[in-house]
Amino acid sequence: MKQDKKEFDYAAAVEELESIAAKVEDPNTGIGDIEKYIGRSTELIALCRAYLRSARERLGDMDADRQ
Repeated sequence: MKQDKKEFDYAAAVEELESIAAKVEDPNTGIGDIEKYIGRSTELIALCRAYLRSARERLGDMDADRQ
């Protein structure tokens, strides 16, 4: 069985985080929704950190290969 692995879109994740921040700051947003948004933002931040860590490692590997 072949799994389709969707590539992580860092820019889209940052855009979603910005959207979540605006919603959380909106006084009309309910407490239950804020809790949901905070949970989603925690997931996105973890994904972004992992993506950046991986990119840093790849760059380090490329730099080591050049030396």
